[in-house]
Amino acid sequence: MSRAGSMTGGRRAWLSSRSGIVKAGRLLASLAATLFGLLLITFLIGRVMPIDPVLAVVGERATNEVYMATRAAMGLDEPLIVQFFNYLREVLTGNFGNSLLTSRPVIDDIARVFPATLELATVATLIGVTLGIPAGVLAAVHQGRWPDHLVRLIGLFGYSMPIFWLGLMGLLIFYGKLDWVAGPGRLDVFFEDIVPPVTGVILIDSLLAGDTEVFANALSHIILPASVLGYYSLAYISRMTRSFMLEQLAQEYVTTARVKGLSEARVIWRHALGNVMVPLITVVALSYANLLEGSVLTEIVFAWPGIGFYITNALLSADMNAVLGGTVMIGLVFIGLNLLSDVLYRLVDPRAR
Repeated sequence: MSRAGSMTGGRRAWLSSRSGIVKAGRLLASLAATLFGLLLITFLIGRVMPIDPVLAVVGERATNEVYMATRAAMGLDEPLIVQFFNYLREVLTGNFGNSLLTSRPVIDDIARVFPATLELATVATLIGVTLGIPAGVLAAVHQGRWPDHLVRLIGLFGYSMPIFWLGLMGLLIFYGKLDWVAGPGRLDVFFEDIVPPVTGVILIDSLLAGDTEVFANALSHIILPASVLGYYSLAYISRMTRSFMLEQLAQEYVTTARVKGLSEARVIWRHALGNVMVPLITVVALSYANLLEGSVLTEIVFAWPGIGFYITNALLSADMNAVLGGTVMIGLVFIGLNLLSDVLYRLVDPRAR
């Protein structure tokens, strides 16, 4: 009997291990297919855009011999399929070429500008989560009453108003008229290059260096663009939180908890919100990814030296290496955050395992 039980247990462990390997293989295959599709799309974008990368290098006054030699050196005389696999090989080794604007490797430029976008999107997401989740809970608890209408109206404005218009109005009012915050840019010129870069995130680096003046100046610069982006995140998170909470508040376990005499605050914030947090992980992760890729207009309005600002300048200068490199990087971040949200979802919710 013991031997049979041991064999049964061993078979279950083997089946469980095999199932885990199969799931991991499927996940890796899915990631590989997504990455391949991302690289294929960016490659085709670089080929169909009405920008000649050869002219961007040699200039319009170059002779035909120089033009053709440069074209051959860039591999653009090869068949399209050969060009794609050459592009695939270079990207997988971390080589995006050199930027025409900076004359440096694109990967180095991305490493320099991406922390600024990461900092901005992170602060904006914190604002969106801190205000959006309580607002969504409040709207669901008071469904059909004035708090619900107010939260939905705020969310509607967040979705309807163009983000560049909000940024310009914020600069005009809070910087130009009231002088409550600092202006465009990441730091005042006086504070630049004072703190040694460790993470690339000025708020963190200034704290590590113990320089409160640089921290205060960086906070004054980031608060307005982060609030503009955070408002958009707040609108999305509050709407999804309200929807999830309405579904949970209609469940039988909520009624049972109330009948047992639990306080309304515990029923709402402990039990209902506890079940809502599982799908909210995915919502927050997607919102964060959208801010990372969608902060281009905000970075332009506030002259924020992030990857969106970098890609825009590169596009205006026909610097396709920088444009494609930045696009691939944003796509990789989006894929990574989706994977992270899926892993967290499985860790928090046992049913997903």
